[in-house]
Amino acid sequence: MDADALVTAAVAAVRGTDVRDAERKLDLLVVGGGPARVRDDGRPDTADGPAAVDAALRGRLVTALNRLWPRGWQPTDVARIVTRRLGVRPGRLLADALAVDRAAQPGPVPQWWDDQLADLDVRLRADDDTGWLVGWAGREGVDRITAVRDAVEVLALLAGLPPVAVLRPPPGGSGGATGSGPSGSRVLDRVRALLAKAESTTFPAEAEAFTGKAQELIARHSLERALVEADAAHPDRPGGIRIGTDAPYAGAKALLVQEVATANRCESVWSDDLGFATVLGFPADLAAVELLHTSLLVQATAAMLRGRRERRGGGRRTRAYDEAFLHAFAQRIGERLRAAAEEANRQATAVAGPDRLLPVLAARSDAVRERMDTLFPGVTRARLNVRDAEGWQSGTSAADRASLAGDAPANRPLPGRADPPATARRR
Repeated sequence: MDADALVTAAVAAVRGTDVRDAERKLDLLVVGGGPARVRDDGRPDTADGPAAVDAALRGRLVTALNRLWPRGWQPTDVARIVTRRLGVRPGRLLADALAVDRAAQPGPVPQWWDDQLADLDVRLRADDDTGWLVGWAGREGVDRITAVRDAVEVLALLAGLPPVAVLRPPPGGSGGATGSGPSGSRVLDRVRALLAKAESTTFPAEAEAFTGKAQELIARHSLERALVEADAAHPDRPGGIRIGTDAPYAGAKALLVQEVATANRCESVWSDDLGFATVLGFPADLAAVELLHTSLLVQATAAMLRGRRERRGGGRRTRAYDEAFLHAFAQRIGERLRAAAEEANRQATAVAGPDRLLPVLAARSDAVRERMDTLFPGVTRARLNVRDAEGWQSGTSAADRASLAGDAPANRPLPGRADPPATARRR
């Protein structure tokens, strides 16, 4: 049996239910179907043996990736799900395959694609086609059996991934989805700096001031961009991003994404099984969602950990408490974000005039909803249950302390109050 056939058999067996058959197929793959043949001149025949298997595995990984790109997957998405389901080490093996795939691209590659690869620390190695797995195993400090098993498990996972929404054309693609990555404007650079300060300070008042100023800049930037784009010859169109919602508390993280998205005139859909939420909107608004969500998740987690130390003299937190805390934080932050956005809208309308701004915002909302209906026609809502009243109360208070308005404190719930559970839009 040649190397490619061995790989095919091993991947099929790993995807199946017969564990013993999978082990047999993996054993054959490790040794390359048996000892490598030797040619008349005494050198090994590379059409057989472990070296040929390694080359076949590398080629199959690149082929599997190329099948995913037109089906909506992006490098960050694939790396996330491989690491989530298989672990960090297989995730690094995938990064090597992504580097080979990038080097093999025949035409221009969009900048956002290379940006994702850079964020994943994807680097092309010097290993040749037949030596890449040996090199990877050496860097990881694992034996050949482990290396082959990891490669086959990654292949099996990639083979079973379903199509997802095509948010941006992949390398070699054209037409279809639109939307650029987060803007590199000076305004958003200032927002990043403010949010970084809000996350790092240990003084709540400072965090409130930094976050409030960031929200003010985001809202103003978004409205100004909307007015500029309304008169542009080639205006922006709705695009999309994906934000990870890994365990633990994936539902609470998805709710936070949805609340931040809604406040910034975007739509969000949670794909629980794939571990991410898809956010649709205009580029400036998508940038705001990414920045705010990242910062608020850091602040919510830090507040939850502080609450563990403060609760009844340092009592142990439960999963139900933590989950309720994060749900409440997300819902309350959403209320405050929407209030801040509405105030920014009122101020901008007073300056630009209702006949100028309101039709622009309405048209943009319609465009985002149309994109949503096209990509996710079967969306439903999932109820997120809250089982710990104290956690809900603490999470709501923490969200109130993460002030976004920068001035008057928000109304706080009465002791013992537990608002109705929130819902997340779900595929």
